[in-house]
Amino acid sequence: METIIVTGGAGYIGSHTIIELLNKTGYDVVSVDNFSNSAQTNYDRIRAIASRDFTQLNLDLCDKAAVFEKLDHLKHVAGIIHFAAFKSVPESVADPVLYYENNLNSLTHILRFAEKKSIHNFIFSSSCSVYGNADALPVTEQTPLKKAESPYGHTKQIGEDMIAFFCKANPQFNAVLLRYFNPVGAHMSGLIGEMPLNRPNNLVPIITQTAVGKNSLTVFGNDYPTRDGSCIRDYIHVSDIADAHVKALAYLTDKKNKSNPSLFNLGTGNGVSVLEAIRSFEKMSGTQLNYVMGARREGDVVAVYADNSAAKAELGWTPLYSLDDMMLSAWKWQQTLEKE
Repeated sequence: METIIVTGGAGYIGSHTIIELLNKTGYDVVSVDNFSNSAQTNYDRIRAIASRDFTQLNLDLCDKAAVFEKLDHLKHVAGIIHFAAFKSVPESVADPVLYYENNLNSLTHILRFAEKKSIHNFIFSSSCSVYGNADALPVTEQTPLKKAESPYGHTKQIGEDMIAFFCKANPQFNAVLLRYFNPVGAHMSGLIGEMPLNRPNNLVPIITQTAVGKNSLTVFGNDYPTRDGSCIRDYIHVSDIADAHVKALAYLTDKKNKSNPSLFNLGTGNGVSVLEAIRSFEKMSGTQLNYVMGARREGDVVAVYADNSAAKAELGWTPLYSLDDMMLSAWKWQQTLEKE
């Protein structure tokens, strides 16, 4: 049985991807996480949903010696899916060195491990933040990258470049870079979803927490040049993102990649404003949200949404869930947390 290593597997997207791998493939899965922004109980949630078990390792990828020591015993590794990174735009603005140190060292060490063990397939968790404030929308994979608006976005730009140069130096190494737009929602079972250990910075968990009186919601900026003055994003269901990783893995192992690294946008192709997302949640939950309008937030781009035609054509991937589905699943997950 071949193995897939998933770094950051206890996190939001990592945990949902492990579920898809266990339910849709025959790979053994080894999850690596140090729980810096995730809960170990997410592994119990995965096991409640998935059809098979998996292996978990507590490991900080910034510790190079530990990476080689704890992963060296693994045999027949078919690929690595690398999620492990810090991901908060505001936190990265407040503490940029933390983000460069964590996100780039962890990537460097896992690439060195792949090189040592002759692991040839690698999927990198990138972000639409690499585009910065794009001149034209929707953005395609050929859209020129602008200056990153945050240190977080810059670490993703650097990470993509590192992998591209690594592929050039190691011709047997094949990589896919997946640029996520805005992953939201939860598994449709309502048993697992986004659960940051600290105060969330992403819109949807703030919305759901506000709905149950555990947070407050501020819309950052109502004077952007958009249809209602609030920022526009491309919200995509987390299970659609997870499914894309399974398809990207097959794309690599079947040697279908036409470039190295291959690059794909993962979004619905629809731009949704912050205020439109709030209205969708209110409709699906039957809950009126109390929110305030605030000033613009440093690091935020005005608007970004995807052209996802490349992922559809090359990976055979199509997002299945609507904005209302995303909000309903997030609300079911929040209700699960309330019961617990």
